[in-house]
Amino acid sequence: MTSIRFLTLAVVVGLFTSCEKSGSNAQSESTPAGASDNTKAGEAGPIVITTKSGVEMVYVPGGEFMMGNDRGNPDERPAHKVKLSPFLMDSVEVTHAMFTKAQMSDPSHWQDNPQKPVERVRWRDAKRYCDERSILEGLKPCYNEKTPDWDCDYSANGYHLPTEAEWEYACRAGSEGDYDFGSADKLRQYAWFAENAEQKTHPTGQKKPNAFGIYDLYGNVSEWCEDVYSPSYYKESPAVDPRGPANPGKDVKRVIRGGSWKFSAGQCRARARVGERTGDTDACFSTDYCGFRCVRRVTPGELKELQGSKTAK
Repeated sequence: MTSIRFLTLAVVVGLFTSCEKSGSNAQSESTPAGASDNTKAGEAGPIVITTKSGVEMVYVPGGEFMMGNDRGNPDERPAHKVKLSPFLMDSVEVTHAMFTKAQMSDPSHWQDNPQKPVERVRWRDAKRYCDERSILEGLKPCYNEKTPDWDCDYSANGYHLPTEAEWEYACRAGSEGDYDFGSADKLRQYAWFAENAEQKTHPTGQKKPNAFGIYDLYGNVSEWCEDVYSPSYYKESPAVDPRGPANPGKDVKRVIRGGSWKFSAGQCRARARVGERTGDTDACFSTDYCGFRCVRRVTPGELKELQGSKTAK
């Protein structure tokens, strides 16, 4: 992916300074409204690290943004301010090659190219992959597999599914609208969706990345998030690092975000929300439009260490 380039450690230090300004709500006149100063810093170019297992991840700086949309669908309301801690996110959706490297059985419909995203993956199997990848890299797994929901330990340094807030923040990359690149008429440049996908998935990373340097957020396959889906959650969401509502215990749906090869342009919007049953108890789970990507927490010190060599240690 030639469009992604590595930054020097000096630039990384400069970005941390920018993050500190964002934490105090300091904004420059050129920073988009609702985006923090450190989001603007992403314009210098993405910070990319390569993990021990060979996966490229992009640094997403922490900051504040206005999540949701007062003029969108009812479940996107109200728009509300959210502050997030920094994290790393996979630059592409989890592919067949990545999935099988963790010794996972691939349930996907389209397996003709190892760089295509996995699909038909149940929510719990996506979490299992996160744990297997953590173990593969010597990190502490986030999920407690002995609990019914595989509860997430967010203090662990391993991988987990993004929260809904993390996903939207990463997708919007400082923008105020539904697409970080502007209007929907440019969507073909950034996404595989109903108008150009020819009813199938495509290898990841072929379209343009968003402003943070992350690919396929708007299409190809939709992506599992950690959160329980509730259409009214935004009315009660915490302002700092929200992690979704409690499990209601019946008829549970989890959030999926992003468009897919079968979605319209409107369904590919960064702020659009969808609730999907997890398929964990469904022997015939067939959502061949749904995959996922991983995130992990990162402190400034950890990022410096990871950025210090080509391959994370």
